[in-house]
Amino acid sequence: MNLEIKKDLASNWFKMLQECICNSISELEKNNIKFKSITWKRNLKKDEGGGEYRILKDGKIFDKVGVNFSKVYGKFPKQFKKNILGAKKDPRFWASGISVVMHMKNPQIPAMHFNTRYICTTNDWFGGGMDVTPSKKDDNEKKEFHKILKRMCNRHNKKYYPKYKKWCDDYFYLKHRKEPRGIGGIFFDYKKENFEKDFKFVRDVGVTFQLIFQKIIKGKIKKKWTIKDKEMQYIKRGRYTEFNLLYDRGTKFGLQTGGNIEGILMSLPPLAKWK
Repeated sequence: MNLEIKKDLASNWFKMLQECICNSISELEKNNIKFKSITWKRNLKKDEGGGEYRILKDGKIFDKVGVNFSKVYGKFPKQFKKNILGAKKDPRFWASGISVVMHMKNPQIPAMHFNTRYICTTNDWFGGGMDVTPSKKDDNEKKEFHKILKRMCNRHNKKYYPKYKKWCDDYFYLKHRKEPRGIGGIFFDYKKENFEKDFKFVRDVGVTFQLIFQKIIKGKIKKKWTIKDKEMQYIKRGRYTEFNLLYDRGTKFGLQTGGNIEGILMSLPPLAKWK
């Protein structure tokens, strides 16, 4: 398949998924509050792509949720290209993706994160994943979350779930605190075995995330919480912030490739605390 066709298929899917996820979020909020939409360009002087990030704040369910779409291209900086597959000798790149971060008002509902992307250098590959970060332990929720992920992965390859779960556990780990960020999920990168099969899996990851976040929210939205619960949520958000600023690949990639600063940092919670 022609590479340009692959690019169009991937970026069109990410854009459509952004719209679908935003519609689902608006329905959960009963359309009482609207997303703020900001479009941006990577370079104001020449065409190097850009994107759109949408943010909803101070809802009845969401303290803050960001849904970011991007399609950018150009050349990697010299100090960055050596770290990217296929870019060492040729710094040109094309990248498109969607990322979603949800911070909830009710501390009984976990923070949730999802992203998928397609990157082209002299190689081309998919990456992405999803994970959940609760502030309160819920073994049943953890079990059900991983059950859904395993079932989804098994539709494509039974080796995926154990491999991508471990990758997620290893990746979303705060080394300086020696603790995991949350209850895990799946994480994958450099997925380039077969475009059609890989793209089918990536689409399934997106659809599954949309089902998961609605299921979790609807199951917990009426649960009562205390001031102590909220304080624990703020502390957990502090951990979330530490990870995203110290370790997150997406944050580093966006900053190094001239992405929109506000869009890149949309993952940060509106309020966090440290002891």
